[in-house]
Amino acid sequence: MPALKKTDISGTIVWLGRVPHRDADEIETDPLTEMELSFAGLEGEVHAGLTRPSCSRVTAQYARGTEIRNVRQLSIVSEEELNRIGAGIGIAEMDPRWLGASIVIRGIPDFSHVPPSSRLQAEGGCTLTVDMQNRPCHLPAKTIEAVEPGHGRGFKGAAKGLRGVTAWVEREGTLRLGQTITLHIPDQRPWSP
Repeated sequence: MPALKKTDISGTIVWLGRVPHRDADEIETDPLTEMELSFAGLEGEVHAGLTRPSCSRVTAQYARGTEIRNVRQLSIVSEEELNRIGAGIGIAEMDPRWLGASIVIRGIPDFSHVPPSSRLQAEGGCTLTVDMQNRPCHLPAKTIEAVEPGHGRGFKGAAKGLRGVTAWVEREGTLRLGQTITLHIPDQRPWSP
């Protein structure tokens, strides 16, 4: 029996983007119609690469700046959860560019809580491996505040548990707007020490 189980849950890619740079005061993404992914991620994207310097998320394991495997090549969010974040901060439509999103998917329920090591496999075979839930950071709050004054400050609270996941490329390929992406999950019980 395979260790990964294909589910009957699929979503649709409704938005693609590339973060061309990282600024201390903002994060914004350029929209794309397709995304050619290699094992290093999306060429020209600030999060691309086979390795990356460690950050605050892994300080219990490594000193900041230690070179580690890059399992945060992509930031994937759900359209439904973006709408919930927007409602939480009083914005009618949450623009994925403000979050530094790489991919927005419609149709996978409770998306931010899909199990780590799940696979998202697109038509054509391009496959992304989910690292873990992406926690809200301060950069989107600054970007939102600049565009929608008075609304950015509430971002971190509204986005808690709804910020999507980070992922890395397991199988190279091209993602396109409108493509179907299917969820595969680890075939194991939840950890219970």
